[in-house]
Amino acid sequence: MSPKKTTLPAVAALLTMLSTAAPGAGPESPGGTSDTRVRLDGSGACTFPAKQIKGTPWALQRVLLDELWQGTDKGQGIRVAVIDTGVDDRNPQLKGAVDKAAGRDFLAEGKGADPTNDREGHGTKVAGIIAARPHDGTGFVGLAPNATIIPIRQNDAENSGDSDSMAEAITYAVSRGADVINISQDTTKPLSGTSRLAQAVRTAIERDVVVVASAGNDGLDGTYKNTYPAAFPGVLAVASSDRNNERASFSQAGAFVGVAAPGVDIVSTVPGGGQCTDNGTSFSAPFVAGVAALLKEKHRDWSTAQIVTQIEQTAERSVNGRDNFVGWGVVDPVRAVQDSDVADPPSSPTPDPGVSKAPAPDTARFSLAETPQERDERYATYALGLAAAVVTVIAGMAVVLRDLRRRHRGKGA
Repeated sequence: MSPKKTTLPAVAALLTMLSTAAPGAGPESPGGTSDTRVRLDGSGACTFPAKQIKGTPWALQRVLLDELWQGTDKGQGIRVAVIDTGVDDRNPQLKGAVDKAAGRDFLAEGKGADPTNDREGHGTKVAGIIAARPHDGTGFVGLAPNATIIPIRQNDAENSGDSDSMAEAITYAVSRGADVINISQDTTKPLSGTSRLAQAVRTAIERDVVVVASAGNDGLDGTYKNTYPAAFPGVLAVASSDRNNERASFSQAGAFVGVAAPGVDIVSTVPGGGQCTDNGTSFSAPFVAGVAALLKEKHRDWSTAQIVTQIEQTAERSVNGRDNFVGWGVVDPVRAVQDSDVADPPSSPTPDPGVSKAPAPDTARFSLAETPQERDERYATYALGLAAAVVTVIAGMAVVLRDLRRRHRGKGA
């Protein structure tokens, strides 16, 4: 099989252009249809099939997998819908993970439609981060390697998917028994709470499906803006963090961000076999979806809000609370799963207790200012000193001139 090259939009300006509505599409009317384009949140640059990456990716080096999976069956019995560009099931790490029969291709309905025909490789990378099986020759593995992937092809490199087809895909995923839905796509066009997409998301959450969505990659300009479906109530919106647990420069910031997860130099599976490295919030979202799958398996009676809260509450925080860059912090998979045996799990996160009231510091104030009186006294001192200096100079010059005159007279005599 000859290698295939795919390049998805990576530049923010291009992404913005691609996300605009098609010609002739007006503002969305409540309850009506729209032509809001949904774009993929990953650079997508990769050649596939690819060679295996032998080492353990940096994002997994920070996770003690044995501890993460303790007390779980690694996501067994949990169904995760990946609404994306399709999910290739020929990659050895995904052969046993993908339920092709349960999938659907919304771009090529009818004869020949195949949800495992991932021409871009984007959805295959997303699925691998969630449920890639262990394989000889690589240290890469999914966070929930026994979970089942429902492959749903709803978009492509041309961003053919829109908010209405996304709504259909979500509804379909719920009908196929999805416990978790991962959406590594977004649109920046404002969508109302009565839009088809909002209604589909709301129905999924009401049925205790955890909806995880990428925050988007338009963060380079530093502005806050909502992206959808990530900004809908109840959705766990995921930003990207780097190796320093700080927001990746491209990651979209905003009040809707729930948590962050690794999104720089992320290794995952590609069509045909092997792995490659990519960047984007597309690959942060499935990192969190994998954690959600483990929690779903461990706590079947928990609501969506309780699972989302557990992930947010246990995240590694840089502040006492949340901010608009990494939300409640960078996800801590081990802590989220292993610290979840609580009798009455909360349904919303709270700031860390006992941190906001720190003891008064033992410090002294410093001042760079002075009172007007102090300033006047200082200026008066300078003036007196300067006057004395001038008098001294003048007196000295008078003595010198007198001596010069005397010498001149003596020579003339």
